[in-house]
Formats: sequence, structure tokens, C-alpha cells
Amino acid sequence: MRIVAGTAKGIRLAAVPGGTRPLADRAREGLFSSLGEAVVGGRVLDLFAGTGAVGIEALSRGAAHATFVDANPAAVRAVRENLDRAGLAGRATVLRRDAWKALRAALGPFDLVILDPPYGVAPAALDAVVATIDAERLVAAGGLVVLTRPARGYTPVIPLDWRSDRQLSYGDAVILVYRV
Repeated sequence: MRIVAGTAKGIRLAAVPGGTRPLADRAREGLFSSLGEAVVGGRVLDLFAGTGAVGIEALSRGAAHATFVDANPAAVRAVRENLDRAGLAGRATVLRRDAWKALRAALGPFDLVILDPPYGVAPAALDAVVATIDAERLVAAGGLVVLTRPARGYTPVIPLDWRSDRQLSYGDAVILVYRV
């Protein structure tokens, strides 16, 4: 895995920790190409961060700050190592915390929220994450929520005021983008 574009373009990322399913380079490239300048200067939340590749890609492409959240100690170590490799640690906060607890810690608002949960997360738990993001107003007005899901997997209940902005497909991954 590598950073696809921006100031850290070409940086190779640390080995993927066990139990982590990172978003493929091609999918990240397609996502950020479709977002264009929307990430520049923004605040990013990378929830279920894994390797941090998606949030680091946002920083590399001009995001002002990114907050990375993951409960897995190996994932948190990988995120920190990857931020150091990319020279972007100064614009990031890394939290080893359960996603649900992190959402209630008044972290926002964010201009871009990235939800790349493990495919095995229970539907009710995923619904709760989305509902909490909405209830806690963690997305700034006009901000974006990016949700990755398996092509044949469960898609959570989306709040009424979120509108579908685009849908991208890469292999068995579907990337859903919502504007709040």
C-alpha cells in the first residue's frame, strides 16, 4: 500500500495489522479524485482507521487536520508509523478508542467523515454509529460522509437530511458518499 497523490505521494505504508482490511490504493485514488478540492483545508475524521491510509491520503491532498480513531492497538501503532513515514504527524490526532465512545467525545464538527468499518460489524451497531454521527452533529453543514461497504453487504439506515452524493464500486467494495 502507498499514498496515491499529494505531498506524500508514493510513500509506502507500514504492514497491514492482522484483522484489518484497508481500502485498496485504486479505490482511494478513485474516491479522492471524485472529491477533488473538497478535502483541501478541511477537518477529517477517519473512524475505524485501520492503517490510516484514507485519512493520510486526505492529509496528503491538503486536509488541514485529521483525527484517527481505532480500538485495535496494532492499528493505532500502524497509523502512527504511517503518519511518521508520510511526514504528516503534526497535522493529526490518533486516538486508541472504541468508535462509539469517540463519537460521544465532542470531537467535531468535521468536513469529511470516513467510515470504513470492518465488514463484520453488526447491522445494529453500524446503524448506531451513523445515528450518533448525525445526533452529535459531527459533520459540518455541507460536509461529506464516506461509507465503505461490501457490495453485497448491509448498508445502514441513513438520516433523512443526508443526501446521496455519489456511489463508487471497486471489486467487492462499494463507497457511498453522502452530503450533510
